[in-house]
Amino acid sequence: MAESEDAKVVIVGCGIAGIAAARRLLDAGFEQVRILEATGRAGGRIQTNKLGNKIIEIGASYLHGPSEENPVFCLARDYDLLDPEALTPENQAANVDEYPPWVANWFTSSGKKVDDDCMNPALELIHELVDNTPESKKQKPTSWESVGHFLRSEARRRAEIVWKNEDKATRKLLFCALSALLKFECCGSAVHTMDDLDLNGFSTYESIPGVDCMFPSGFEGLINRLMSELPTGLVSYNHPVQCVRWNNTEAGDHPVTVECANGEKIPADHVIVTVPLGYLKKHLSTLFSPPLPKQKLRSIEKLGFGTCNKIYVEFEKPWWDADCDIIYLVWEDEEEISDHVSDISKFWTRKIPSFTVIKPPESGSHVLCGWISGHEAEHMETLPEEEVRRSMTELIHTFTGDSTITPKRIQFSRWFHDPWTYGSYSHPALGCSAQDIKNLMEPLPDKGEQVDIHTKTSFTSTVY
Repeated sequence: MAESEDAKVVIVGCGIAGIAAARRLLDAGFEQVRILEATGRAGGRIQTNKLGNKIIEIGASYLHGPSEENPVFCLARDYDLLDPEALTPENQAANVDEYPPWVANWFTSSGKKVDDDCMNPALELIHELVDNTPESKKQKPTSWESVGHFLRSEARRRAEIVWKNEDKATRKLLFCALSALLKFECCGSAVHTMDDLDLNGFSTYESIPGVDCMFPSGFEGLINRLMSELPTGLVSYNHPVQCVRWNNTEAGDHPVTVECANGEKIPADHVIVTVPLGYLKKHLSTLFSPPLPKQKLRSIEKLGFGTCNKIYVEFEKPWWDADCDIIYLVWEDEEEISDHVSDISKFWTRKIPSFTVIKPPESGSHVLCGWISGHEAEHMETLPEEEVRRSMTELIHTFTGDSTITPKRIQFSRWFHDPWTYGSYSHPALGCSAQDIKNLMEPLPDKGEQVDIHTKTSFTSTVY
């Protein structure tokens, strides 16, 4: 096996992980580097579109933790892709635990707008609990079974004490708000329910200082700049990989052979696999020959990969406050603190806990981004666009009490049915730990770095 810069390296996938791997290799002096990309574009789950004259993100939206500790921030800063506000020392030093200081509007299912001061106690309680979720290994055997179990039980216990002097109607509304906020947290981890999250695994997540920000001209601008610095012809597009044959004793000088769907067989000394975990799970039985070691297979099975979709809705004029950043939707019959929906086909829009306001507003283009996760998000993908539009219109009529509000246009993501992703992003599923992520990082075989699956231990669900 070649260990020098003469080694032939094949990278599977041209998302940001594959691009970063190629850059690192080229900077180190490796010359025989090739990226195989299954689709006709670079960027993977970073994908920028337009709705009317507004830039929208179909994939990754936020730069989490924009500060010196985040390599993506450093690249975006160096390429001059961020607003000046994101570059200020104050913004970089702020420790918000991924809860930006957003101005919120709250609407209820009776069509009323509620003062945010009235609802803030629910927001503060959930944020405190999420930030202080314990590790199960430090609990007694009779303690919480999952992150969801902890959040529901502790939220109810603390709320009964802290809100005991509130009037009955306010108490009820606050408990219903907790359900909306649990659904909001589901979107953050791309899970169907917070019961899917492991306490130990959840505790491995690390927050980086800095107030989350977006790319004014689109996240894809970062991909374009990175790609412009790679040698022409380094990426082979529309080249799905069918099988990576590793430890191949019959391959001559190159111990790995990458077989593509078009029949091309590419010999290599090293292969770096950067496909989404959803795709890896779906094709695990055929993507590697011989099969991966049992320890690695078990870890791939333990790691979770779920769906979070976005539904962009454009309006002629806003029905929210001028300074609003996020709109929360509170169903007044959900005081049991639940992130479940009773009948997904009928009530899938109940899983939409919030809209974020896409700024800045432009003449004739006011856009909201609705968030939805889990099986409801998967169901939404199967519906015709007109049905999604009708359902969104009905939802907005319910919460505003104004039947004259009509969306101009909508656009939504469909990551679950994308054959190259099968979902949005990863999460620590039940039984998962940091060791499972480390197991995925270990190269194969043990004696040499020939096949590597690109992962990062502490920043699941983020671009890092």
